[in-house]
Amino acid sequence: MEKRTLGRTGRDVGVVGLGAWQLGADWGEVDEGDALAVLNSAVEGGVTFIDTADVYGDGRSERLVGQLLKDHKGLTVATKMGRRVEQRPENYDLDAFRAWNDRSRENLGVDTIDLVQLHCPPTEVYSTDEVFDALDTLVQEKRIAAYGVSVETCAEALTAIARPNVASVQIILNAFRLKPLDEVLPAAVEAGVGIIARVPLASGLLSGKYDENTTFGEDDHRNYNRKGEAFDVGETFSGVDFATGLEAVKRLVPLVPEDATMAQFALRWILDQPGVSVVIPGARNPSQVAGNVAAASLTPLGPDQLSAVRGVYDDLIRPQVHNRW
Repeated sequence: MEKRTLGRTGRDVGVVGLGAWQLGADWGEVDEGDALAVLNSAVEGGVTFIDTADVYGDGRSERLVGQLLKDHKGLTVATKMGRRVEQRPENYDLDAFRAWNDRSRENLGVDTIDLVQLHCPPTEVYSTDEVFDALDTLVQEKRIAAYGVSVETCAEALTAIARPNVASVQIILNAFRLKPLDEVLPAAVEAGVGIIARVPLASGLLSGKYDENTTFGEDDHRNYNRKGEAFDVGETFSGVDFATGLEAVKRLVPLVPEDATMAQFALRWILDQPGVSVVIPGARNPSQVAGNVAAASLTPLGPDQLSAVRGVYDDLIRPQVHNRW
């Protein structure tokens, strides 16, 4: 698999990684055996970057990744912290960071975590010097090797990129979220900050497998968070109305090469954007992992395909999302 340098971490990672949110919670039940099968098949397929968080299943995802690390060396693991407490800026301080970090290191079974990201904290946090001084302290104490941020908005991303020691920015980027292309990715390239593209398939919409009759379980955020009832609505279907998303996918399907799936096309589109370090699709079984990994081998999309994706976005998606995030 092609590798790219993950910003200021200095680490080279495979361009298709694995997002491990679904191994913890909020995507329906995934039992431990299936979760470990996903993790192992990802590594066997060439994945070297795994993204998790302390809040995914209240540590379950981290612990499963920790089991993987016992048998596989040389992986880069990123976790996130901050969403297990009330979202107030004053809760983001050094004492809290040390406590959260202790828990994550125990879950993962490591002394030093490769990359720790602030997990979509309150906007004010990105402008607070003391927060980043505390993160620098964690690096000095060798609790973490590097730190980054996971953001909801492009404005938050730009504020973080301006920080001298932010290694990476994780942001929603997919064919339904083009706004980061305008300023965020160019700024990241100029600063040497890595870009981790999350929600790459718009919560599955861009897999092309859903229709107007598709339903989701009660414990699936695609059911209970469609209007942002539990967390930022942008994390569910990228904030796009489900029916609009289905129509957009219908228009994108003719662009997909004969040797690719809709999901692979969507992932390849992300990889073709200058500045992207790694994309982190989730997977619930080894076959989904294999399909995601194969996107790295697809021929880069041509200018007509890229232009057509933007046309669908401008026509259907832009009015719903462009000014929100």
